Amino acid sequence: MKKIELEIVALSHSITQTHSYAVVLGEVNGLRRLPIVIGGFEAQAIAVALEKMHPSRPLTHDLMKNFMTAFAVDLTEIVICDLQEGIFYSKLVCVSEHDTVEIDSRTSDALALAVRFGCPIYTYENILDSAGILMEDTGVKKKADEPGPVATSEHVGSEELRNLSLDELNTLLNEVLEQEDYIRAIAIRDEINNRKQQ
Repeated sequence: MKKIELEIVALSHSITQTHSYAVVLGEVNGLRRLPIVIGGFEAQAIAVALEKMHPSRPLTHDLMKNFMTAFAVDLTEIVICDLQEGIFYSKLVCVSEHDTVEIDSRTSDALALAVRFGCPIYTYENILDSAGILMEDTGVKKKADEPGPVATSEHVGSEELRNLSLDELNTLLNEVLEQEDYIRAIAIRDEINNRKQQ
C-alpha cells in the first residue's frame, strides 16, 4: 500500500470535544487535511517541540528521545496505519545498528516523537478517504463522516490578547511559561511578535 506523507499544519483547541486539542496534519503537496483529537499533555508536548522551546526539565517525550539516542536507536518514520471506531493507530519505525523494529504507539505520542526526531509522518489513502477533509479555494469541504470542524490556533483567544498592552502580554507570557502552558505561550508570543512588526 502506498504511503502518503503528512506534515503538521495546525495545533488548536478542539471544537468537537471540550478540554481536548486537535492536531491537523496536511498532505504534503496536496489539499487534504487529517484532524486528530489529542489530549492536552500531548498537545503541549508537540507544541514545545514545534516551537523549539526548552523546558527546565525534560518532558516525557524528550526523555524517550534521549533514551533512544543513548542506545543508538533512531526513529526513521511514523505511520498512521489504521482507523477503527474513530481511533487512529500508529507505529514507530525504529532502526538500530542491527535491526528495524515497528512499535505500536498512540498517534499523539508518535507525533510528539516525530517532531523531536524530525522524521516523516505517513498514512494511507484509505485513512485520508475516511477521515480526511479536502481544502478548496472556496473553503473547507467536510466529508459526511468527519466528526466536526477544527479551529486554527490563530483564533484561540486572539481577541482577548489584542486588548492587552505589550507590558501585560510580556507579564502574561512569563506567567504561562512558569505554569508550563506552552500552547497559550505560543499564542501570546505570536501576538507580541505581531505588535513588534507594526
